[in-house]
Amino acid sequence: MSTHTRRGANSAGTVIAVVADIMALILGLWILMYLLDANRTNDFVQFIHDAARWLAGWSYDLFTFDEAWARVVAGYGLAAVVYLFVGHAIAGRLQRH
Repeated sequence: MSTHTRRGANSAGTVIAVVADIMALILGLWILMYLLDANRTNDFVQFIHDAARWLAGWSYDLFTFDEAWARVVAGYGLAAVVYLFVGHAIAGRLQRH
């Protein structure tokens, strides 16, 4: 394998890992804002909520705990963990080849 191809795989792996980290950060930030009862009329809070809702569209209502905070932590937290795990697994795989 040439050095150029290897460097490209490392760059792609790094980009994928960074994107996964940013996605997980947004989800984690929303969990924190929810738990701290952030002002939902604030534009930044609304942006984070909208982005987190979109990122966790497949998991945010997956659990049916009685407590709303538990549903938020489990649903959005699951999405964050999956994005981190899958993103870093793909990045590691690219960087090994």
